[in-house]
Amino acid sequence: MEDIAVQCCNLTKAYPISRGPVNQITALLRGKRPDKVTYALKNVDLTLRKGEIIGIIGMNGSGKTTLSRIIAGITAPTTGTVTCSGAVNMLSAASGLNDYMTGLENIKYKCLLMGIPKKRIQEVLPDIVDFADLGDYINRPLRTYSSGMKARLGFSISVFILPDILIVDEALSVGDTGFAAKCAEKMKQLKEDRRTVLFVSHSVGQMDGFCDRVLWLYNGEKIAEDVPNRLILPYCAFAREYSAMTNDERKRFHPDVEAYQRRTLPPDLLARSS
Repeated sequence: MEDIAVQCCNLTKAYPISRGPVNQITALLRGKRPDKVTYALKNVDLTLRKGEIIGIIGMNGSGKTTLSRIIAGITAPTTGTVTCSGAVNMLSAASGLNDYMTGLENIKYKCLLMGIPKKRIQEVLPDIVDFADLGDYINRPLRTYSSGMKARLGFSISVFILPDILIVDEALSVGDTGFAAKCAEKMKQLKEDRRTVLFVSHSVGQMDGFCDRVLWLYNGEKIAEDVPNRLILPYCAFAREYSAMTNDERKRFHPDVEAYQRRTLPPDLLARSS
């Protein structure tokens, strides 16, 4: 369909569990399948439409980054398919940046890596510098930057080269509140331009203002997909309880999304269907 930006069907990512790298290589050379595997993703379906902003929530190890990397083409699924309509750019806090180059040099370097013509780089360079708002640091080596400053630079580059599909993986959680608000406004502009944003973050409060839908992953499985105001409060309640559990308790636990919704949502939201 013309309206579909990303279509993920039955995505599964499994990693072999072996006693060591030598045993793993030996098994591969012999064409043997590993006796045990661990699953980063299990049969995940996801459709992203053009002009949508989709949030992904989940605890560490839930599969958020694995799903992002598969959509970005950085890693391949074990089974399942992913189809992207347009160019994809994945932004993590300092992806594609060089610690020994200045901020200005990094802008040109990353744009060239992404195939942006030199003429276009010169056109967008002032806008990127202005949006990043790094002051004199723009002419200093990246190794002198804080995590938040690197996030500013990386995000500024990504949004001004106008990818069809932008994946933001935890990059804004290290930035300050003012810059996060500015980024939210920029992502709304991308939405108006019919560009698609996949937003991965532990800062779920950021999702409430601009995400159209939220996907909740747990142990590699999609357990819920809904509008933000029907999932964020239930997820926060779950996260508080989960963080207080012992490892043994976590192994036996599986969140009941509907139960968390009944406990946390007002009647009018509870009555709405997704």
